[in-house]
Amino acid sequence: MSDYVNSLVPSTTFIFSKGLIMLIYIGSVAALTVFLKIKTGLKTAYSRKIFHFFIFTAAAVIQFIYGLKGTLLFGTLVTLLVLFAVWRGEKNGLYRALARESDRPHASRFVLIPLFATAVGGMLSNIFFPAFAFVGYLVGGWGDAIGEPVGAHWGKHRYHVPTLFGVKATRSLEGSAAVFLVSTFICYACYSLLSFSSPMALKYALICALVATLTEAFSSHGTDNL
Repeated sequence: MSDYVNSLVPSTTFIFSKGLIMLIYIGSVAALTVFLKIKTGLKTAYSRKIFHFFIFTAAAVIQFIYGLKGTLLFGTLVTLLVLFAVWRGEKNGLYRALARESDRPHASRFVLIPLFATAVGGMLSNIFFPAFAFVGYLVGGWGDAIGEPVGAHWGKHRYHVPTLFGVKATRSLEGSAAVFLVSTFICYACYSLLSFSSPMALKYALICALVATLTEAFSSHGTDNL
């Protein structure tokens, strides 16, 4: 057990060599997100998911190349940045890009809850499905990320979802359809990369996309990443 735990701890050399590159990437994504939110007036539904998309995609690539130890380092750096943004509150541009106006007065909680849910979900993925954890990251990063902006722009058929702290939350059939389509695409691409036959890759992609869509549709507001 101790050997397994030690294998997950990045070495000092790994932290300094790869951590610097990760910091530059995370900082660049944060700067882009803040620029789009503050300078162009982009709605939070979009700026939040842009950050989400780039971070989840990078986590999947890092997981595929370096394994869980790389993802843990990357996730730790992202977590520290987000915690700093929440601590600064409205004074921080990244916080304003991530905290939904509709979640007030509990906007900070709905930045922290998805952060925690993502961390737990990532660990469980690696415990139960280590070879396929990166697929889950991409479903969360691509499929889930598309649902909110599509719903915000084209969502006409809305439905209520469970929520916390009395904050009202809705999703849309249009957004859920987008989650399904994009999840199917990214899962199919991943299974093809893993040398599954096309019929088998499509079968598993449709199953994963359906589960992801139902999870996103019926989970409590802020917890769907888990």
